[in-house]
Amino acid sequence: MSTTTEQPALKMWSGRFREPLDRTFEQWQRSFPFDWRLLPQEVAASKAHAQAIAAAGVLTPEELETMLAGLERVGERAINWAHRISATSGQMDYETSNAQVGAAVVASAPQAEDIHHYVELELTKEVGALALKLHTGRSRNEQIATDMRLFVRESIDVTTAGLIHWSSALLSLAERCGDDVMPGYTHLQRAEPVLIAHWLLAYVSMLERDLSRFADARARMNFCPLGSGAIAGATLKLDRSIAARELDFTAPTPNSMDATSDRDFMLDFAQAASTLGLHISRFAEELTLYATAEFGFVDLPEAFSTGSSAMPQKKNPDLTELARGKSGRLLGAATALATIVKGLPLAYNKDLQEGQEQIFDIADTLAGLLSVLPNFTRALRFRQCAMAHAAETGYLNAMAAATYLSNKGVPFRKAHEIVGNAVRLGLDRGLELNNLPLADLQTLSPEFTEDFFDAVDIRATLDCHDNPGGTAVSQVHIALRAAEARIALLAAKGGALG
Repeated sequence: MSTTTEQPALKMWSGRFREPLDRTFEQWQRSFPFDWRLLPQEVAASKAHAQAIAAAGVLTPEELETMLAGLERVGERAINWAHRISATSGQMDYETSNAQVGAAVVASAPQAEDIHHYVELELTKEVGALALKLHTGRSRNEQIATDMRLFVRESIDVTTAGLIHWSSALLSLAERCGDDVMPGYTHLQRAEPVLIAHWLLAYVSMLERDLSRFADARARMNFCPLGSGAIAGATLKLDRSIAARELDFTAPTPNSMDATSDRDFMLDFAQAASTLGLHISRFAEELTLYATAEFGFVDLPEAFSTGSSAMPQKKNPDLTELARGKSGRLLGAATALATIVKGLPLAYNKDLQEGQEQIFDIADTLAGLLSVLPNFTRALRFRQCAMAHAAETGYLNAMAAATYLSNKGVPFRKAHEIVGNAVRLGLDRGLELNNLPLADLQTLSPEFTEDFFDAVDIRATLDCHDNPGGTAVSQVHIALRAAEARIALLAAKGGALG
């Protein structure tokens, strides 16, 4: 039962209203239970706005100094919450879950409607009535747009660092595998031999494209909405470059209506994250398959596996299965965000509040994945004998055999047919191509000579792909060195994308 006769908590907008909010509605519509996570961004943006209104004459130098110091103290609240929770739980560090911190935050501020209201209430405790000047020339519409840009930008930087770490782990594993071979697959059927390093470098290439997508998203979103007002621009003459500079944005946003309602930057982040999730899922799927007894290519590290409560012999690939499942979570969040934005008229609408939780979930999901994938990758051990045997059986040198004939002047289509007949002969006799008698091969084509057998051994089968991007040993060595240099350069820059 709602209690509409209770006195309402102090609101930032209550002057026009005579009746208090329905208590159930009031709690239901609050965003503070999740947007408390934006406290660092809200404080940073508030500091930047304070400097802008000080330059406009709204704050004296002394008031600005007091305001900035008060905001600094408000920003320390999250550290204190985490510390208190850690102390209560007996932990010796500040690491606590978002759920724990969130519960403590919300309990500590029952009146706060959202993160903006919370900061105003807390700043009032610190500096008194001076806090009420901070909202001069500002709207919550531009505040949340700024806070979310800052959050997404930081999430991109964290994701980038994690991707560099994982890429380095893949490169280390490729280096460790040397010239070891495995079967490459098309249609999940063995196709041609490749170096294990070549297979791993395929994933490094995917991650490099992911890095570029996040970099593009970061560059596009790095513009400052502060000074946009609620819809039409600030009513106070502000130097918008002050806030943009203080927050390390490229420049102010060019249109106030777009700035307050734009969530493209969130979509860019979500879509880049979902594509990364697909790449992670493909990697996880292959390893899950390769770890089965039917493949027997991978010995899963015990530190990243679990057992069965019923079957004592089991070692389950929980990490790869969960990683595969997380891609659905990322895709779902991206789809939900796109659906929220799809039909909204200009400019700000309350619907946009729903998009925040999608972004928080994406950031958490990526952080979790990239916290375990690098160490898991480094711990992987391949059963190289099993992989080599699979690469050297099943006629995976048929393409090399056709190339051999083609190099002797046989048209490729004819060479393809001849080698197909040779494979049929081998299947009938239970022999690989390189074990068929030369005399039998010569019944199919007189171009087969003694040098055929060297042309279809495993090394020659690899090295016939001697073009940039191919699996020839020399090409893979070149590609590995080049990828290591690119990733090392990013790591040396601290993963900076801006």
